[in-house]
Amino acid sequence: MDLSTIHHPITELFKQQGPVLLTEEQTNFYRDNGYLAGIPLLNATQVEALRSEIDELTDAKHPRRELFYEYNSNESADPNTVLFHALGAWRILPALHDVLWNPAFVSCAEQLLNTDVRFWHDQIFYKPARHGGVVAWHQDYSYWTRATPAGHVTCWIGLDDSTLDNGCVRYLSGSLRRRRVRRKRPV
Repeated sequence: MDLSTIHHPITELFKQQGPVLLTEEQTNFYRDNGYLAGIPLLNATQVEALRSEIDELTDAKHPRRELFYEYNSNESADPNTVLFHALGAWRILPALHDVLWNPAFVSCAEQLLNTDVRFWHDQIFYKPARHGGVVAWHQDYSYWTRATPAGHVTCWIGLDDSTLDNGCVRYLSGSLRRRRVRRKRPV
């Protein structure tokens, strides 16, 4: 079954989660800098459920793989590293479907955009420990130019601890006010 035909949560995983109320300082920081980090949106049970489903989906022989919009078992140019990349996991497994209706995500996005939100798509970059590939520097808006002016928000979810040593996401503060940069493919 294609879970994209179901437009509500199908599990209890996020049922007890309530909305997150951002402070005025947080929303102002987002508007000035173009990002907001450090907002706890998932508990340990939710993280483990998402990790488990992603581990399942990285199997190139997954029986529902055809439901992905895009599926790349390795986008890395280096055969010694792995950069799994896929779009459409919300169509396949329940926790990855239901995370889209997590009140914590939805409430933050609505506050940051100051409007109701709708889901555009999901995307997984999976980089195994000690031999993960690299996602090159990029400007998200260069991929999502359908909204003019930009009227979207990306929610990055790290399912493992993310540090400078292991390759965390980094943001270029204020880049939302710069002209759009040309896209680059991951290395």
